[in-house]
Amino acid sequence: MPPTQLPASGNPLVFFDITIGGEPLGRIQFELFADVVPKTAENFRQFCTGETKNHLGRPQGYKGSKFHRIITKISCARHTEPGLLSMANAGPNTNGSQFFITTVPTPFLDNKHVVFGKVVDGMDVVRKMENTRTNPKDAPQLPVVISLCGEM
Repeated sequence: MPPTQLPASGNPLVFFDITIGGEPLGRIQFELFADVVPKTAENFRQFCTGETKNHLGRPQGYKGSKFHRIITKISCARHTEPGLLSMANAGPNTNGSQFFITTVPTPFLDNKHVVFGKVVDGMDVVRKMENTRTNPKDAPQLPVVISLCGEM
């Protein structure tokens, strides 16, 4: 799929521009599964665009956010392939803004985390992120940052 073409499903297409150590790494584009999980997809879309407001009414979102952990070989519906976008949670009804991108199939995550999108362009960027050096607690040694994000 050409990077800026909207999916045939009509689902939203959002992007992250990633830097590592302040150096541009590239862009990741995601299709959000609004046709399957509309609330989760819309929540993520709003964090990408900055439409979400905090308790003080100020805009908040993913722009400027750091990836606090990079766990290699982690894999969303079903965790059947690399590049799936899944919502992290602490149990039922606890979805918020934390997410992860799978890099391998991870069926052990099925029925625990909501799959709500997939990488449609930029899996090479995800692979570079996956291969960045981390400390023993999986924190990147150089900051991995969403420098810009939004909706296509």
